[in-house]
Amino acid sequence: MATAEFSTFKFKGKNKQGKAVEGELRGTNANIVKAQLRKQGIAVTNVKKKPKPLFKRSKPITPADIAAFTRQMATMMKAGVPLVQSFEIVEEGTENDNMRTMIQAIRDDVSAGLGFATALKKHHRQFDDLYCSLVEAGEQSGALEKMLDRVATYKEKSEALKAKIKKALTYPAAVVVVAIIVTAILLVKVVPVFAEVFTGFGADLPAFTLFVMGISNFAQDWWLVGLIGAILAGVAFKEARLRSQKFSDNVDRLTLKIPIIGAIVHEATVARFARTLATTFASGVPLIDSLDSVANSAGNAVFRDAVLKVKEDVSSGIQLNAALRSTNLFPTLLLQLTTIGEESGALDDMMERAAIHYEASVDNQVDNLTALLEPLIMSVLGILVGGLLVAMYLPIFNLGNVVG
Repeated sequence: MATAEFSTFKFKGKNKQGKAVEGELRGTNANIVKAQLRKQGIAVTNVKKKPKPLFKRSKPITPADIAAFTRQMATMMKAGVPLVQSFEIVEEGTENDNMRTMIQAIRDDVSAGLGFATALKKHHRQFDDLYCSLVEAGEQSGALEKMLDRVATYKEKSEALKAKIKKALTYPAAVVVVAIIVTAILLVKVVPVFAEVFTGFGADLPAFTLFVMGISNFAQDWWLVGLIGAILAGVAFKEARLRSQKFSDNVDRLTLKIPIIGAIVHEATVARFARTLATTFASGVPLIDSLDSVANSAGNAVFRDAVLKVKEDVSSGIQLNAALRSTNLFPTLLLQLTTIGEESGALDDMMERAAIHYEASVDNQVDNLTALLEPLIMSVLGILVGGLLVAMYLPIFNLGNVVG
C-alpha cells in the first residue's frame, strides 16, 4: 500500500516564552506538521504548504547520492531501525527531489512485500548489477546491515577515486581552455587596435609583428566558425562515446597511452579492480562471478577485456595470479598480493590492501601533477601573452630607434 508523500510546509507561531517564531518543516500534511510543532511547544498561528518554483531545475541522481543513501541506510539498520522506517528517515533528510521520489518508490515496493534487492532492480540506472547482487546476498544471509556497510564503503571509495581521476583530467584541460580564451581575446580585441596604429607608420613592420597580425586577421574572420566547430566536435565526441562501443573502446586505449595521465588512469583502474574484487569476494560471491562484476565495473575497455580473459583462464583451472600475470597489465605488487591471498585463503584481505595502496598512489600522483602544472600554467600563459605584446610593441621600439 502506497504511503503519503512528504512536502515542505512553512509555519508561523509562538514558542513557550511568547516569542514569534517561523520556519519550515517537512510532513505528509498540515495537520501532521501542526501536531509536530505542538510537541515542540509551539503555538501555531499559520501553516501552509511551500509552493514549488515554476522553473526549478530538477537535480539528477548522481553516484554520490547513491553512496550517501547507502551509508545512511547502513547506519540506520546498524542502529536497529527497521528497514521501512529507515527509508522514511533517509527520505526525509534528502534534498534532491528525484532522489526522494526514488526512495519513496523503493519504500513502497518493500512495504508491499518485495525484497530490497528486487525493489532496487527497478531502478537499474542508479543501482547496477553489482550493487543489487551484493544487497541480495546480504538479504539471503541475514546480514543486510553488514552488507550495506560494505557496499557503502565500496561506493564511497569508488567515488573518491573517480573524483581524483576527474581532477587529474580536468586540470590540464582547464589550462588549455584558459590559454585559448586569453589568446583569442588578445587576437580579436587587442591586436586590431595596434594594427590600426601601425597603418600610419609608413614603415615596414617586423616579420614577427606581421605574423601575429595575420593570425589576428584569421581569428577575426573565423572565430565564430571555430567556436561553433569546437562545440559541435565536443557534442559529436560525447555522442560517439555513448553510441559506438568501438569508438569508446579506442578512446579508452588511447587514454592509457597519454603521458602522465595514462599512468594515473592505469593505477586508478588497478585500484578499482582490487576494490571490487575484495568487496565481492568478501561478500561470499564466487570468484568467477566476482570477476564478472569486476569486468563490468572496470571503467576501461582494455582492463574489461583483460578481466574477461582472466575469467576464462580461471574457469579452465588456472590460478588467478597466473591468469593476471599473463595479461601484462597488472603491476608486480598486486600479483604478489594475489599469490599470497590465494595461498593463505585471504584473497579478499590482500585485495583490500592492494586497493588501499593504489588509491593512495593515485592521490599522490594527482597531487604531484597539480604541483607540476602550476608553474607550467604560468609559463605557457606568460609566453602567449608576452609573445603577443612583444610582437605589438616591436614596431614602436623600432620607430623609437629610428627617431633617436
